[in-house]
Amino acid sequence: MSYTLAIKDIRNVTHDVLQIRLEKPEGYAFTPGQATEVAVDREGWREEGRPFTFTSLDTDPFLEFVIKIYPDHEGVTDQIGQLSAGDNLIIGDPWGTIEYKGEGVFLAGGAGVTPFIAILRDLHRKGQIGNNQLLFSNKTERDIILKEEFETILGDQFTNVITQEKPSSEHVFLDGVIDKAFLKSHIKDFGQPFYVCGPDPFNNAIIASLEELGASPEALIFEK
Repeated sequence: MSYTLAIKDIRNVTHDVLQIRLEKPEGYAFTPGQATEVAVDREGWREEGRPFTFTSLDTDPFLEFVIKIYPDHEGVTDQIGQLSAGDNLIIGDPWGTIEYKGEGVFLAGGAGVTPFIAILRDLHRKGQIGNNQLLFSNKTERDIILKEEFETILGDQFTNVITQEKPSSEHVFLDGVIDKAFLKSHIKDFGQPFYVCGPDPFNNAIIASLEELGASPEALIFEK
């Protein structure tokens, strides 16, 4: 089933990432970590659906997505970047394989953090953040999505890793990449769940390193 929904609010959360809030159809329900197909309600684009993860919670009176815009691709996100409040998006029913399976380590690369936003917001609202950690890899500091919110939710259980510039000296960001040596030095328990989402090379390298360090394949949660 498809739904044509008006944009209620659209704003930048970083230099190239938008937060978009839509009308919510009555009875529309999803769980944290789920996604749906999204298309732009414009001539020539209505059949060009792409998967995006809900960043709102099911209890919110709106649907929200956090979407990275790639203007140079001249594709769906470029079209989304040209929209404003009052324009329409077309969405389908919810689906997805990333779901919360207990306290663990969330490993995100860039816009791959989006499935974790609703999961962590949900746990925070319930007072159940516990020992969950987020290790978030970005090219530069200005690429960090929802930095202040993650700091509020996770405190010192939120670690940023910057890969393409020297971080400024006023924070605890780490300069480098999330590789096997990094994982070994920052994670004590490889028996806990690991949630992994980012570009394919990031996912493949992280999952291979975790398995080499003793993580069970059954404890690795990622979009298949």
